[in-house]
Parts: sequence; C-alpha cells; structure tokens
Amino acid sequence: MTPHPGGPPGEGVFTALTAEHRGKLMALAREVALPGATRIFEEGEEADRFWVIRSGTVALDIHMPGRGRVVVETIGAGSLLGWSWLCPPRQWHLAAETRDPVHAWEFDAAAVHDLCAEDTALGLSLVTVVAGTIGDRLRATRTRLLDLYGPPGPQGSGPVP
Repeated sequence: MTPHPGGPPGEGVFTALTAEHRGKLMALAREVALPGATRIFEEGEEADRFWVIRSGTVALDIHMPGRGRVVVETIGAGSLLGWSWLCPPRQWHLAAETRDPVHAWEFDAAAVHDLCAEDTALGLSLVTVVAGTIGDRLRATRTRLLDLYGPPGPQGSGPVP
C-alpha cells in the first residue's frame, strides 16, 4: 500500500504533536490491514516497527508459565501499538494479537529514528507521547495482574489498589 498523505483523525495518540510534526511522521506511514486472530508480534522478538490503530482491536498479552497467554490490555482506534522500538534492546515486552480485523498505520522504526535525529523537536514530542503510552500500559498491566493475583478485598470493594 502507499504511504498515507494525511494525518490521523482528530482523536488518537498523535494529537499532542503539532500539525507539522504529524505531517512529517505520517509521510513515513504505510496503511496495513490485518485479519482477526493475527499474531502481530511475540515477546522477545525484534521491535523494528510500530502501529497506530485506525479501526479494530488488539489484545496485548504476556506468557505466564502454567497459565499460557494472559491478556493484560486490549487497545483500539487511535492507540499506539508498540513502544519497544524506541528503547534498547528493542525487543517486544508483550505480544499482540488482533481480536477482529484491524486497519492501522505502520511505521518503520529505523526511518522514524532517522526523522527524530533530523528534527529533535519532533523527536522530543514523540518520546513524550510514547512515554505517556508506556505509563498507561504499565498502569493497565499492574491493574490486570492485581486482578489475577492480588489478595481478595472485602466483598464488593473491587480490586485492591
């Protein structure tokens, strides 16, 4: 498919970027379509790309001995899929699988790294966006793991904080 000339819709992960930065980044985007039940990447594999989900949902999971794959979060339209490309050793920390057909913009990490080296203001903005995503994912993973393994709270009180 050809690169997408415009930017993402008004909602989504790149709204924090300026229009100029969004335009530069989107010039590197490639539209992709993934069928449902497609494994996108696995824990430990090389993280050499990332995606912005346009439609559909993706489950993020982790392998837990004795339990198999455990979904820690499900993300949808406007979400960033993949942040491990940014930080050495550039290996996926989780795995991802489409829940239903997904349309996304795909970005080659090496090309984005080069763009950020050329435009450091864009690089700082993008790192800030990715850091926010990392924080959100860590909070979601913590909550999910507490739901799975935390001590039960008083009846009706919900998950333990």
